[in-house]
Amino acid sequence: MSARRSRVPGGDGGSHGGLGDGFHDGVQAGERARGAAAGCEGGSLCRGTTGTVFRAGNAAARVLLVGEEPGDREDRRGEPFVGPAGRLLTRAMDEAGIDPDDTYVTNAVKHFTFTRSGGGRRRIHRPPSLRELTACGPWLEAEPREVDPDVVVALGASAGKAPLGSSFRVTRERGYRRGLPGREGTALVATVHPSAVLRAGEDRDAVYPGLVADPRVAAEALND
Repeated sequence: MSARRSRVPGGDGGSHGGLGDGFHDGVQAGERARGAAAGCEGGSLCRGTTGTVFRAGNAAARVLLVGEEPGDREDRRGEPFVGPAGRLLTRAMDEAGIDPDDTYVTNAVKHFTFTRSGGGRRRIHRPPSLRELTACGPWLEAEPREVDPDVVVALGASAGKAPLGSSFRVTRERGYRRGLPGREGTALVATVHPSAVLRAGEDRDAVYPGLVADPRVAAEALND
């Protein structure tokens, strides 16, 4: 990769509809963006949740990891990737040659999307809809500007569709390095979501190596 681009101190921010063009187009301080996200009701995504789950990690990271959406545990704690999928992701990044301390983690959708079962007591994850991805799109568009990573790793189908469009298929396009649309000098590599590995059951040992091999492509981009 070429030399690092200039940064704004504390570059942890975001944008959303109703904040004004200056906020949407500019790089803003993290607490303002986090507060705006907490008040966001775009698409009524926060209905039935504890609120938005914003990003976390090293704000000067060279790698931005983008998942699908918070899970039940993340929603309750208000942090991304704090459950079993997060632990598996940390392990895979380490094995791929990406320092977990040099990553920033976020999700394409900032709210937990779910259906209810068990008489309404249990919240069961469901993939976000195109409408929900679109509603959270401005936040995800702002994050590469503010974190200024060299590489974005898209974890799963929804994370890939957010920047690449609805025709994206993770099974077909994973493990390839390409440019991040609208962000010159930033690479994009897609792989499966770690939760897909956890759901593989008896095939988990066969699926897990892909979660390591694909991000290795991202690790190689860091050395270019």
